[in-house]
Amino acid sequence: MIRLEKSLYTLLFLCFFSQLTQAQETITPKLIWAVNKVDLGTILEEQGPQVAEFEFTHTQDSLFYIETVVTDCGCTTVEYTKDTLVVGETGILKVSFDPSSGAGFFSRMIVVKGNLQDVQDTLYIEGNAIPRASDPVGTYRTRKGDLGFRLEKINVGEVFTNVPKLKQVEVFNFGKTPFYKDSLTYVGPEYIQVKQLTDSIMPNDRGLLQVAYNGAMKNDLGYFEDQVSLTWQDSTGFIALSVLADIFEYYAPFSKDDLKQVPQLVIDPKEIDLKTIKNSAIQEKEVLLTNKGREPLEIKKIQGNCTCLKLEIPKTTLDPGESIYLKVTFDPKGRQGIDQRNIYIFSNDPLNPVQLFLLKSRVE
Repeated sequence: MIRLEKSLYTLLFLCFFSQLTQAQETITPKLIWAVNKVDLGTILEEQGPQVAEFEFTHTQDSLFYIETVVTDCGCTTVEYTKDTLVVGETGILKVSFDPSSGAGFFSRMIVVKGNLQDVQDTLYIEGNAIPRASDPVGTYRTRKGDLGFRLEKINVGEVFTNVPKLKQVEVFNFGKTPFYKDSLTYVGPEYIQVKQLTDSIMPNDRGLLQVAYNGAMKNDLGYFEDQVSLTWQDSTGFIALSVLADIFEYYAPFSKDDLKQVPQLVIDPKEIDLKTIKNSAIQEKEVLLTNKGREPLEIKKIQGNCTCLKLEIPKTTLDPGESIYLKVTFDPKGRQGIDQRNIYIFSNDPLNPVQLFLLKSRVE
């Protein structure tokens, strides 16, 4: 009986080992996609279907062809290379999106299945679809010359120093003269560029402008409001625009082994409540800034959200283990009621490059 059990065990082990060896020897065919997600940006309904193109390369020895492509929405249609590919050959898959299918942000999934085992890849398209405005006057309330904007200012949001931030803005032409793309002239700082995306903006129709904000070229950190001007050759006068941005330093990901080596800014305390104060009494407080990392810490900028704040530090570079005091002076003159001041500290701490300190009070 014992001998029989040993024989069965040996047989099962050999079968398992044989299957494991075969599995290890099997090479799973794969496609290499140039990109697996395409951002179509802002799409106006009247622009019609927009096309995202995906290119792939077949890398295995076996012959390959696409069997089926499935999408998660009837708003998309797909065309793709139907040829059989050998190793090294490339193919194209085009996804057309109809912006009239819905309004707002969209993210659509496309599943590609090939004839070879385990070839089932997922692609994505995304963007922002904007339907036609039934009431242009009420929708584009901010008038700048003949152009109507939804908002008074253009907010590009967070801008990191590693790549320019793009913001697309829709405009409506209330005038009688078309705005042509090739006649646009931009005047403003070089770190901001504005161009017209649509070839023309006809009277009583919409178009798209694109604002590109280069944080590295700006060479500063924090919140900013810049003024730019646009003019078209056949139109009269300049159109002045305000561009808002929050600029942050970009830090590349790093390994856990480097976690204890990088600079580390610690703020103590991170909040001070002044309680009830008189609006005639200037307040002075100190906040301790410490570098608990193992590399020098650089305080790149300290920015408050009010001219009522004066912020002073004795130095901007802290050695490992070193501490300094940030002197905060708050003048509550002209203020009343519950008040909160935000103080942002920018440093080369890659885990927390921007930290917030709060100064609260109730002003009488």
